[in-house]
Amino acid sequence: MHKTTLEQWYLLDAVVKEGSFALAAEKNNRSQSSLSYQLGLLQQRLGMTLLQQEGRRAVLSADGHQLLAQVRPLLEGFSALEARASALQRGERSRIDLMVDAIMPKSLLFDVLREFQQRYPHVRIWLSEIVRSETPDRLAEEQADLWLVAQYGDEQIAGESLLSVDFIAVAHRDHPLHREPGPLSAAALARWPCITILDRQQQQSEVNGEQAESWSFTTLPAAIEAVQHQLGYGWLPELNIAALLESGELRPLQLLQGRRRSTSLMLRINEERLPGNSAISTLAALFIERVAQAT
Repeated sequence: MHKTTLEQWYLLDAVVKEGSFALAAEKNNRSQSSLSYQLGLLQQRLGMTLLQQEGRRAVLSADGHQLLAQVRPLLEGFSALEARASALQRGERSRIDLMVDAIMPKSLLFDVLREFQQRYPHVRIWLSEIVRSETPDRLAEEQADLWLVAQYGDEQIAGESLLSVDFIAVAHRDHPLHREPGPLSAAALARWPCITILDRQQQQSEVNGEQAESWSFTTLPAAIEAVQHQLGYGWLPELNIAALLESGELRPLQLLQGRRRSTSLMLRINEERLPGNSAISTLAALFIERVAQAT
């Protein structure tokens, strides 16, 4: 049998945060005598002083600091548990399936997810990353709650244009392409391997007879590293290689035309899963707000 209760520790935390017994009692809809009794019982059962008066304020003793620091994660965890139970009782899902194209700027993605976590600590995010060529199949499967995917092919994606992602033609600073007289034509490029990003199915069907050699990878980080290791050149998302461009390790190619390309990242909501799931629409709104702040 435990000597103390979670409620007693919660009340102790409330007194410390409010700075007085009276304010803590008022905030927790208790009488001051009831709160004082519970904290007296807590200290009596532990056999130590947790609170002491400094003027008009109640402050933690040295022992109180140590013990409350240990118990606060338990208090937060219990609050999160109750919030999740409340959400389940309202019919809300306890997780959101989010599907994101690999070119999505990670700083933007994680900024939004961090803010979402603060608002919905009881909702888990299941994040799946895909490459652009997978977009039609993943959308057709309807297995996500929210998609942030790149436009691919001629069919327009139903959703909202979130942001434009710029791709820039680059090669390692020591690649022979940088020593060729520019501007570089398509014929000059064709003598060197082009690094591309394709899903596995596309890799098996992709054939290009005009290219000397094409190397394809199923992840963006692998494609970037391939260019870093001078395996070829490629059009890579500028934001994802900003540090490499700044350091000079990767340098833009001086092409006759087509130095830059762009694609739209589209935000699409699975409308069938929206009823009773405000967290989905909130997450979508956070992405829109974050992009608006950045532009």
